[in-house]
Amino acid sequence: MAWNEPGGNSNNQDPWGGRRNNGGDRKGPPDLDEAFRKLQESLNGLFGGGKKRGSGDGDSGGSKGGYGMLLVGFLVIVAFWLYSAIYVVDEQEQAVVLRFGKYYETVGPGLNIYFPPIDRKFQENVTRERAYSKQGQMLTEDENIIEVPLTVQYKISNLQDFVLNVDSPETSLQQATDSAIRHVVGSTEMDQVLTEGRELLASEVKERLQRFMDNYKTGIVVTQVNLQSAAAPREVQEAFDDVIRAREDEQREKNKAETYANGVVPEARGQAQRLVEDAMGYRDEVVSRAQGEADRFTALVAEYRKAPEITRERLYLDTMQELMSNTSKVLVTGDKGQNNLLYLPLDKMIDGRKGNGSSAISGAASASDPDAGSLRTPQPVDLRSRESR
Repeated sequence: MAWNEPGGNSNNQDPWGGRRNNGGDRKGPPDLDEAFRKLQESLNGLFGGGKKRGSGDGDSGGSKGGYGMLLVGFLVIVAFWLYSAIYVVDEQEQAVVLRFGKYYETVGPGLNIYFPPIDRKFQENVTRERAYSKQGQMLTEDENIIEVPLTVQYKISNLQDFVLNVDSPETSLQQATDSAIRHVVGSTEMDQVLTEGRELLASEVKERLQRFMDNYKTGIVVTQVNLQSAAAPREVQEAFDDVIRAREDEQREKNKAETYANGVVPEARGQAQRLVEDAMGYRDEVVSRAQGEADRFTALVAEYRKAPEITRERLYLDTMQELMSNTSKVLVTGDKGQNNLLYLPLDKMIDGRKGNGSSAISGAASASDPDAGSLRTPQPVDLRSRESR
């Protein structure tokens, strides 16, 4: 028989088939209304109590409905808290957890949970390379105003420092970049910034900027600084272009001069080397000839000591032979007691000089000896007839 059929004993049966004993106790699943009532009483005790339950059925039904709504609201709050407390960290990310405002831990990739509101979470991508561009007018070392655009690439190297040490690390990076680029450009001349010095400038800016970030402990590492083509402001662009053209002309003339120097200098060095070698050869020749003359004189002295008269006569004959072979005059001697005759071979002198000064020579010969023109062949020179000393 069902528990609610007429004639049935409703006091001893319930919907779940349990039976109540005379003392009111029940065996089987608990009553939901009674469970809600106990939960409500517990919550009322926690929050300062509530209204007392009346004896009417209407008050009992309203209390039960209020308890159910309160439990549903509590469950919704718990579910929302769990939804916000559980988070996932990707492979490229890290998360820093603060507990009561103090650093607690750094969390790696995976499923994690934290406990708000006592915990705070900061989650960032630590492998993605970030970049920003900057452009501004600045003064060079030679007092020229130029406009320098650049791009800075960076990423997070230490998330704890990035979150805790600086309020806005990326803003600090931009301000430090402005300081670094102005310092480097201000100590460099304009032509270096515009031409081949850009790579060196970018390297110096990167080094100085990274030093700033390390001193500030921002947890940022600068990976690359790209210094783009610098230009003059629009107001002075025309004059600036004229200066650039003048510098290009100067460089072109320098290249021409270097090309000419590369052709002339080696030739001059070769000539100088040749003159040095000729001088050294002449020196060796003179020294050798002098050494030979000295050796010859030493040998001659030895021979003179052996036979003075013969050696003296031989020296005299050799000397006169050398002198007469190099002169255009011929001395013809006669017999003893007769005058000597000086003969000038005019035909050979004229052939040797090819007509230059022939009239002057002829006049000189006629004045000195009128009969010289009638002479054609000189007599042999008799040097042996000279009296011995």
